[in-house]
Amino acid sequence: MIEILIFHLHLVAALYAFTKNWQKRKIRDAILALLIIGLFFTIGWALTSPMSRIMPKDWETIWFTRDTLSLVLLALPESVFFYFFFIKDR
Repeated sequence: MIEILIFHLHLVAALYAFTKNWQKRKIRDAILALLIIGLFFTIGWALTSPMSRIMPKDWETIWFTRDTLSLVLLALPESVFFYFFFIKDR
């Protein structure tokens, strides 16, 4: 269930990056920002999924599964990436 919240946060972040790049630059840069966020998410989730195997099966609940753990592990480097590339002004 927490996965849905994390996916919605990714959607909001992607819309923010798209809108900011579209307003300050061109539509080409906005589409490129979406592609970069999607690529980072896809590769990052593929890398954090095997790391979520450290969680014992006894700890899994309906709210928190191994996929949730991998998305939480992914959210940490993603937030740093998003801050430096889309929020912080140069």
